[in-house]
Amino acid sequence: MNFDLTNDQKMLQDQVRKFAQTELAPVAPELDKSGEFPWENLKKMAKLGLLGIIVPEEYGGSGFDFVSLAIAIEEISRVCATTGVIVAVNNSLTTYPILQFGTEEQKKKYLPPLCSGEKIGAIGITEPNAGSDVAAMESTARLEGDYYILNGTKRFITNGGEAGIFVVFAYTNKELKHKGISAFIVEKGTPGFTLGKHEDLMGIRATANCELIFEDCKIPKENLLGEEGQGFKICMNTLDVSRIDIGAQAVGIAQGALDEAVKYSKERKAFGQPICNFEMIQSMLAEMATQIHAARLMVYYAGYCKDKGMKRFSKEAAMAKYYASSITVDVTRKALQIHGGYGYTKDYAIERLYRDAKILELYEGTSEIQKIVIARELIK
Repeated sequence: MNFDLTNDQKMLQDQVRKFAQTELAPVAPELDKSGEFPWENLKKMAKLGLLGIIVPEEYGGSGFDFVSLAIAIEEISRVCATTGVIVAVNNSLTTYPILQFGTEEQKKKYLPPLCSGEKIGAIGITEPNAGSDVAAMESTARLEGDYYILNGTKRFITNGGEAGIFVVFAYTNKELKHKGISAFIVEKGTPGFTLGKHEDLMGIRATANCELIFEDCKIPKENLLGEEGQGFKICMNTLDVSRIDIGAQAVGIAQGALDEAVKYSKERKAFGQPICNFEMIQSMLAEMATQIHAARLMVYYAGYCKDKGMKRFSKEAAMAKYYASSITVDVTRKALQIHGGYGYTKDYAIERLYRDAKILELYEGTSEIQKIVIARELIK
């Protein structure tokens, strides 16, 4: 296997890294403090083609592969986890299911504005009483003439407060259990669709995370994504892809934490010398670097599996997401420890990275869910 990045991937990595350092890093602390959605930088990223990385050029995208998407998300998240997940959601949780399962009309209508930054995307899966157990969702949609009437509430929706295009899941036939779930494309401003509580999050604080409330929401029947009853399949397939991105986000946060730890350890002196000279600090740095390297390879391999057209890559995606999120929590903890008391203040970026890291073990399927996915694939 060739572990080298292609020339296009190297160019993308370099471009995104430079943009992240010059445009994202300076505003990341303020975004964390204010919670303001970063529209200005998203518009700039759209011009670089970062909002439609995997979308073919004919629909306004960049036409890159999934390894390239992981590279971009890692570099963005290295300095701003908030922006990293916003871009990831737009790419893998919104444009991807439309690209993969949508009709030609749906692709032509919805993909260009998502790629251009005219609109941002979001996905509605989680509900107040349905998180890891997707089939426990209570939202319903019934067909009446030319419209589906959607009722239900979605919770913890990244991009929700600012998105213009949503992929939403609901039961069209509860008697069929998970085989009765369908997917819909819902536009902001649709009658019966309102926003609910905006979440005050511990980390990734500028992601416009909020509730979506549907009360007799009228969705044109042509906005059915795929076929009736295909929703669970669409959801699981989409999450497989998204877990590659979230693994990449985890690697980015961890790399950012290591960068901060190395820098601080070279500047901070104790007992007359930089603390990087002490074996305990060196041991922690070595462990962190090794964990990140392993996680990055797992994430890239999961992307490689998708790019090679593997019919099933659930295990590889789950492994990448599980391991990367786990080591990121550990790496940021070690990085904060290296900072000592200063790491517990908001004067240093590691405090923000430490808070941002924890969500990686929770969304896109908790770490426990990833273990279940991996085990089931092994048992098969």
